[in-house]
Formats: sequence, C-alpha cells, structure tokens
Amino acid sequence: MNIGLIDVDGKHFPNLALMKISAYHKQLGDQVSFASLGYYDKLYYSKVFTFTPDYTDSFASSDCIIKGGTGYKNFDTLAKEIEHILPDYTLYNCNSAYGFLTRGCIRKCPWCIVPEKEGSLKPNADIKEFLGNMKSAILLDNNVLASEWGLSQIEKIVDLKIKIDFNQGLDARIIASNPDIAKLLAKCKWLKPLRMACDTKAQMDSIEKATNLLRQYGCTPKKYFIYCLVQDIEDAHERVLFLKSLNLSPFCQPFINFEDGKTELQQRRFARWVNMKAIFNTVEWKDYK
Repeated sequence: MNIGLIDVDGKHFPNLALMKISAYHKQLGDQVSFASLGYYDKLYYSKVFTFTPDYTDSFASSDCIIKGGTGYKNFDTLAKEIEHILPDYTLYNCNSAYGFLTRGCIRKCPWCIVPEKEGSLKPNADIKEFLGNMKSAILLDNNVLASEWGLSQIEKIVDLKIKIDFNQGLDARIIASNPDIAKLLAKCKWLKPLRMACDTKAQMDSIEKATNLLRQYGCTPKKYFIYCLVQDIEDAHERVLFLKSLNLSPFCQPFINFEDGKTELQQRRFARWVNMKAIFNTVEWKDYK
C-alpha cells in the first residue's frame, strides 16, 4: 500500500504517533511518505494542538482517512503493535529518541487533559524499546517521578549514560519531599534544561526546596527552566518575580481553552514580556504593560 502521513501541526517537532505509524507500515512492506500530490491507499492525519488550524489542502486524496490526536479531541490510543514499536526516526531526521516511560498522572489539575486522556499513572515502556541507536532521549512523561517504574527507568538511563530531556517537566513537589530523587537526578546527563512547573503560588515553596536540593547534590543542567501557566495576571506576576529571585528561568504559557484553542490577549502580552528575556530582565511589567 501507499501510505500518506499528514502532520497537521506543521512539522515543527517530531510527531511520535506518525513516526510509529511509519515504522509499522514500513515493517509490512508498505511505501510511506508525507502526503503530497497523488493518491494514497490510506492517509493518517495527526494533530496535537486544538489551536492548530485543520489541514485543508486537497492535493492528497484517499478513500481511507484516519484522523487522531488531542487536537482533534480524539483520545484513542494506537494499536498495541504500533504503540510498542521502535519509531521511524528517519521521518524527521531525529538526533534523539522520543517516547513515554510512563503514561498518566497522579495529579488532577483542572486545566490539564492528561487525567481524561491517559488516566492514572502506569508503566508504559522500557527505555530500550524506543531508544534504538540514539545517544539521547526526549521523554514525554507527565509525572515520571511519581512512578516506581519511572524511577527504575531513570536509574537504567544513568547506567546507559545517555543524555535526557523530560520535556513535559518534573514534579517539584516530589523532588522537594525526597532527597534521594534529587540525588538520582544529579546523576543524569542533561540534553536540555531541567524543567519543572510553577502553575500556582502553592508550588513556590516546593520549587525553592527542590532547586536547593538539586543544586546541593550537584545537578548541573545548563539551567533550570520553569513553566508558568498564566490565568490570573497578578498571580502569575508574583510567581515569575519569585522565580527570578531564585535565579531560575520562567517560561509563561497563556491558558488555552481546550474547546476552542483560544487565549486571552492580556495573558499573551504577559507571556511575551516574560519569555523575551532581554525585556524581562530590564523592564518592569507595569512599564511594559
């Protein structure tokens, strides 16, 4: 069969589902490519974000079209034989592996779709299932530190001496309450900054304790990168100034309405002020505003 893939979000980052689908069909002997001119026996559309406009080009055609992903509000999972396959990293010319050690989360944050989409925290895969011959891995787990399986996989990663990035962030509350986890993370080799989140003022104390522990045990990524959800501007302003005082790098994300993918203008302006570091470090919010 001739298989066409459509990355609705625009190939800005490797789409894990499409890489797995590609690997599966190539294993069957099918021809696989990103869709362009011509007819395809089967077309797969994958959309991660609700705010991404849907794909409307009509140059790719097929009698069998499959659409999936959170952007389509579709929480279906891939078939087991596709989910647990080594992704086709050639599709995006990846230099790092991508995957989930765990799925789900122990938290139920009201703005997050993970509890609805993935359910409670559970083991998903061994690092070697999707590592291939890569020397680094970008891990997409939502709360890996809350899982015994996840912690055992981090120990395995340390032994393998590969560089890692937990690009969805690590739970500062768990690090703050368990020095052994801080010690374990200090043994890791970091591909990108160590990421945590400070989405409410209640997390500020945990961020400070976690950071102090990580630094105490010699955890040395290039920097600490802290996600901050922006809903109430005054609340977010207090959080980012607190993080700045700890020599941490805040990154703000305006609240995105899951139903329509929209954000509020003032939230976007505040996020722009924080995320443009040359301005954030020299201009106060009241003056920027």
